[in-house]
Amino acid sequence: MRCKIVLADDHQLMLIAIRMALGNAPDMEIVGETEAGQQLLPLVARTSPDVVLLDLWMPAMDGLRCLELLRERHPKVKTIVLSANDDPAAIEASLARGAIAFIQKTVDPSDLAAVVRQAIAGTVFSSFGQVADTQPDWDLTPRELEILRALAEGKSNKEMAESFWLSAQTIKYHLTNIYRKLGVRSRTEAVHQAYERRLIENPVLRMPASA
Repeated sequence: MRCKIVLADDHQLMLIAIRMALGNAPDMEIVGETEAGQQLLPLVARTSPDVVLLDLWMPAMDGLRCLELLRERHPKVKTIVLSANDDPAAIEASLARGAIAFIQKTVDPSDLAAVVRQAIAGTVFSSFGQVADTQPDWDLTPRELEILRALAEGKSNKEMAESFWLSAQTIKYHLTNIYRKLGVRSRTEAVHQAYERRLIENPVLRMPASA
């Protein structure tokens, strides 16, 4: 039985390249393509694919939102992110929203079909062939702890981006992961939880007893 696949990427050239890369795979069939995020859900409903190959950067509705809606409305469809983004925060955000794997676009086209098969089998989560670690949700990365400290200092996203030499979008990815891991919805709640869990040092507690 052939695996039915839907492709979602905002670059026509990339859609053509993926189609060519999977064209010789006898166990795979591309049943639909779209260049816009808002068209993905209707396309999935019409074609009933087994797998969606999804780019993160999509017009009108980004890949992360697409992941959330796919998990909510089509839980049986497996989604694999295929992205040029190599930021660990992007990988974590994708997996947290239900992606079964994260494949970088630097993957050799001749290897794509094999990597997709491995992802469906649950043996990889990225194109590096690494298996996801099982860590507590609150286990923040060193970068996320740095951003938490910056939040506690009252820095804006723009200031953090400049301070850490990161893009504003990457800062947003980190904040999304921090909120998810701490179970909060705002900057204030994140800082409060960080102090409560002693993930960062509360400046009030550093004050001399006589202060």
